[in-house]
Amino acid sequence: MKIIGISGSPRRGNTEWMVKELLARAAESGVETELILLRQKKIKPCCGCLSCEEGGVNRKGVCRLRDDMQELYPKLIAADGWVVGTPVYFEMLSGLLKNFMDRTCPIWPRLSGKPVAGIAVAEEGIGKAISNIRTYVSLCQMRWMGSVTGLATKPGEIAGNKRVKKRLDRLIMKLIRGAQS
Repeated sequence: MKIIGISGSPRRGNTEWMVKELLARAAESGVETELILLRQKKIKPCCGCLSCEEGGVNRKGVCRLRDDMQELYPKLIAADGWVVGTPVYFEMLSGLLKNFMDRTCPIWPRLSGKPVAGIAVAEEGIGKAISNIRTYVSLCQMRWMGSVTGLATKPGEIAGNKRVKKRLDRLIMKLIRGAQS
């Protein structure tokens, strides 16, 4: 079994720590994991050409844009579960994560049924960030396993939050069970 963690943060901070923590807990349970840091990927914005939609749900899974998404598509399809993390900007998910989500259009029919957990970190309020991720999961016909959110203003601050750590423990077990079924 393999779980992929996707961090939509433009910096190394609390969101990345939470995604890594979930993956570490999964690895302790014998699950293979991989971390995708979107800030390290060159992912062009969707140009809206709709060529990826040819074939409907039987589409080929090809995007005409050539960038790092080409290497990610097979990994995303092969993974048994995902953890999706975002910092919260203007009470919504990050631009990096939204761009990534848009670019999964060529493969979304192949994502159906995959369990997904969400992570969001904000300074003041989570707003619609988790709701944004849940909408994406629903549209892709994936399965929502739950989320953990936290408030932090400084990088690394969330690591000291014992309540968040307990919630991460519960969430990863739920995600693993979801990936097994």
